[in-house]
Amino acid sequence: MALVCKHGEARADTAPKAIHHLKATPETVHWGYFSPEIKPALTVQSGDLIQAEAVTHHAGDAPDLMFDEGVERLFTEIDPATRAPGVHIMTGPIYVEGAEPGDMLEVRYFQMTPRCNYGSNLAANWGHLYQEFGEKERVTIYELDANANTAHALYAYDFPGKYLVPGTITNCPVCDRQPALEGITIPARPHLGTAGVAPAVDAPVSTIPPGLHGGNIDNWRIGAGATMFYKCQVKGGLFSIGDPHVSQGDGEISGTAIEASLNCLFQIILRKDFDFPSPLLETPRNWIVHGFGADLDVAMKNASMDMLHLLHEHQGLSRNDAYSLMSVAADFGVTQVVDGTLGVHVRVDRGMFPQKGVVKDLG
Repeated sequence: MALVCKHGEARADTAPKAIHHLKATPETVHWGYFSPEIKPALTVQSGDLIQAEAVTHHAGDAPDLMFDEGVERLFTEIDPATRAPGVHIMTGPIYVEGAEPGDMLEVRYFQMTPRCNYGSNLAANWGHLYQEFGEKERVTIYELDANANTAHALYAYDFPGKYLVPGTITNCPVCDRQPALEGITIPARPHLGTAGVAPAVDAPVSTIPPGLHGGNIDNWRIGAGATMFYKCQVKGGLFSIGDPHVSQGDGEISGTAIEASLNCLFQIILRKDFDFPSPLLETPRNWIVHGFGADLDVAMKNASMDMLHLLHEHQGLSRNDAYSLMSVAADFGVTQVVDGTLGVHVRVDRGMFPQKGVVKDLG
């Protein structure tokens, strides 16, 4: 189903004009924040391909396994005082020529390849059940099987005190390692937990809560084969990626996923032919709308209203018909409950809609 413009005319797929390689270095990342004041790490044209490195801020949970020279530079050369107000290492920003506030960036994610075959899950002090575990934090280190696309736990250890400093490097090589999840194999679903455009604000915005700019959405479906739409708030969009995961469940209940660095291949296409108020995800089967709020009721309401907008404005259903369809065929889920601002997503099967020549997908 090809995306189309407002007049229902098919938009041909944009052939890549160039391919860019964006490494994560102390000069090309910003740690813990989005801001329109950051100098672009890369400038691209609409349709360009970008091969970019996304590095996990949890690599220090097992530095003997998750560090290489490039990752170690980020942890040792970037001033800890500048890692604020959030926690995620963001690669970018990427300036898209011609992008203006109100335009949409269509980001097609093609590949997400683990940088190394290890990842970390932290049962954190911000996890949903922290109090239930006696305010204890625990790290579980996972090994990835790239051929089978699975992961299994190698070992776990209790973290002393509170895990508060972004980029913490633990003493894991001599820590008290304990067996974990013996005999359990977990499907790997590499994806970006955090990606988005710069908000139009004067002060740095934390990477921890998601918002209309994107950010820490933590939807495991934002992986290879998916397309995300982000609404530009500033000139050039200033798009960044980070918080890479190799697997996560809806809710991210312990506070983290399997955090692991990824090499990502994606294409950015500038869209001036349609508008959508919140980060919109398109997978081969579904449209997925995201809602955020201080509690789940607010997040649910926001997701509902934006799905209503999608079905009414972009699929031509009456509001009454869209409301009925949402109740009988749309699936709501809790994206995450651990990032301050809570997240709800709602997905609808694209295959339900009739194909009459060119499908009116968006715009």
